[in-house]
Amino acid sequence: MSFCADCVKGFVHEGTPQGKVEEIGGVSSYVTIPSEGEYPKDTVVLFLTDIFGYELINSQLLADDFARNGWKTVVPGYLNGDPAPIDAFSPGSTFNLNEWFPKHTQAHTRPTLDKVIAALKEEGVTKFLATGYCFGGRYVFDLAFDNVIDVAAVAHPSLLTIPDDLEKYASTSKAPLLINSCTTDSQFPPEAAAKADEILGNGKFAPGYKREHWEGCTHGFAVRGDLSVPEIKAGKEGAFRATVTWFKNHSKA
Repeated sequence: MSFCADCVKGFVHEGTPQGKVEEIGGVSSYVTIPSEGEYPKDTVVLFLTDIFGYELINSQLLADDFARNGWKTVVPGYLNGDPAPIDAFSPGSTFNLNEWFPKHTQAHTRPTLDKVIAALKEEGVTKFLATGYCFGGRYVFDLAFDNVIDVAAVAHPSLLTIPDDLEKYASTSKAPLLINSCTTDSQFPPEAAAKADEILGNGKFAPGYKREHWEGCTHGFAVRGDLSVPEIKAGKEGAFRATVTWFKNHSKA
């Protein structure tokens, strides 16, 4: 259960967010809804961020993309108002991930996430599609273990214990799982990807399992990669499309 140098690297993407910050269960969260047409009021995409939280514009823009595909999307502020600073991207940053993490363990953050989920249920949400990036991938697994979510997708997940978490997923979870993996990722390296395929693939996990591999990409590519690099841009966009397809194929009643 550790991080890597790529956990604090990235590029800020350009765009104008369409959603807004709202209080859900007393927790500040970024919320974005489809701007056109009807959408299922009983379904929400839970977007679980990396250590930079919803405050990173990249996550807001990506959440907006999910909303454009027909779902209310909620990015819970489960880092308790203390995400990693964006200037951690910059050379010379004094941000220390090893000092930050002990204040943001599951004991600190999961109760906050649970408040958001409970409040959404009170609003009538009965189906949760969860997508998690890096730090957030750990929470997708945990919510799937507790069968809180209905469909799961992760991109370059961090903080997993392999093979234990994969075996637990197979034995306890009911949520179909998509994994977006990549070429260079010490958090979810090729041997972890192979183990996931071994444990969950070839129809072994009845609810559904798929792994997409994005060649030439590095940990973090799906949310804060350098979009000037063609392979990373293709990986980021491909991982998003794969997740949308996964959600649409597995969220039908």
